Amino acid sequence: MANRVAVITGASRGIGKGIAIVLAGHGYDIGFSYCSAEDQAVRLQRQIWEEFGRRCEIWRADLREPGAGPAFVEAAADKLGGLDVLVNNAGATRFESILDLTEQGVNDLIDLDLKNYLFCTQAAARVMVRNGTRGSIIQITSSRAQRAYPQDGIYGGVKAAVARASQSAALDLAPYGIRVNCVAPGAIAVRSREELEELAKHKAVPMDFWDKLGRRIPLERVGTPADVGEAVAFLASPEAAYITGVTLRIDGGLILPGMPESGPCDSWGGQKKEAERDGN
Repeated sequence: MANRVAVITGASRGIGKGIAIVLAGHGYDIGFSYCSAEDQAVRLQRQIWEEFGRRCEIWRADLREPGAGPAFVEAAADKLGGLDVLVNNAGATRFESILDLTEQGVNDLIDLDLKNYLFCTQAAARVMVRNGTRGSIIQITSSRAQRAYPQDGIYGGVKAAVARASQSAALDLAPYGIRVNCVAPGAIAVRSREELEELAKHKAVPMDFWDKLGRRIPLERVGTPADVGEAVAFLASPEAAYITGVTLRIDGGLILPGMPESGPCDSWGGQKKEAERDGN
């Protein structure tokens, strides 16, 4: 039986790293892209081989550039000998008021978080159709696609667009046995303690940010990258063979009571913020 192959965009750290580790533990060979965190990408590549004995190939790719995402997907499938699972994870997070939006900022987010997802999905689907693979494509969206918060109009709107486009892709690809689903994380602790300490020095995020936020979530903790990874692994598995076109929310119940974004999140001060998603 041929090895199963999972390709992930943006997996050197954060949520993408958690997905790569979980899928390797489930027996997948891994191919992933990174943008700038080369040292972390190489460490993860070594970890996957040493802990799981799985093949892992890495590519540097700036997925904001036209054609870079599909080129990565095709190269990874070619080098790894096929493609069973694509996870579109890499992207940027941008928070700003409607009063502060700029055309360039909006275009940047649409290019990376929407257009790149669509064309990577297209590239993966074409490989799967060509190879006769009844594969799985999984988009990482956000609970913000389902509930609005201040300053997330463009980010939440783009994530909602990905979820809606994925439903149509699920219909387009169902005749080929290819399933398309979304995983929508809520509050996920993607920063290491060392990263939080550095951010705290500049008063960007307090050290107890995740602890305080976790106490306000119904399940009384924030999520981990591994939580998201396990959801991805389930949707990619034979146990989910009759599931397509859905969004699985991984948020500990955060948005069920309509929790306002206050308390520890006030540290953002209502000012324009932009940060690359961990894993890009």
